[in-house]
Amino acid sequence: LLAQRLHHQKLIQPDLARPADVVAGLGAVQAQDFPAAKWALSMRVRGGLQDLDVEQAFNDGAILRTHVLRPTWHFVAPADIRWMLKLSAPRVHAISAYYYRQAGLDAKIFGRSCAMLQRALDGGKFLTRTELATHLKRAKVPADGLKLASIMMHAELEGIICSGPRRGKQFTYALLDERAPQKPAVFDREQSLAELASR
Repeated sequence: LLAQRLHHQKLIQPDLARPADVVAGLGAVQAQDFPAAKWALSMRVRGGLQDLDVEQAFNDGAILRTHVLRPTWHFVAPADIRWMLKLSAPRVHAISAYYYRQAGLDAKIFGRSCAMLQRALDGGKFLTRTELATHLKRAKVPADGLKLASIMMHAELEGIICSGPRRGKQFTYALLDERAPQKPAVFDREQSLAELASR
């Protein structure tokens, strides 16, 4: 069983060529700890990769980082992000509802925050969380601490935003429709569950 698991996890004789192939093959890769997540991808590519190779794939948008499957970040392939969000976002929202209430966030605030994020990032802009918080505060949306974290996660789960390229050590956000404009895979719920289980 251990050997089978290592094989299926692409840790024995990896045969994939790029970080994007690994992410697409596994469906989603835990990426809360960004350096460790990059290392996990590089281990699964034939011949291994340098850290900069994985960083470049991330910055180019070949792999995206968003909240999906649970209230934590994962790497996801651009072609898979929408059906995965459709499948898992309702459950992640339900899990997060207590934190939304604790932060004083409701549907009205989320509606205003999503609209502001859309306007701030429109046209291919990549902005940091701090920069987006400034835009939100100008729109009279409370945006600090837990409130800001919840607003950003909510917008990711709604398919409004996802990761942009890093700016130095800082993460940026981008509009999902601009970062992953290609036609996504379309699955119904049963097909999505089967696809996720298969990956």
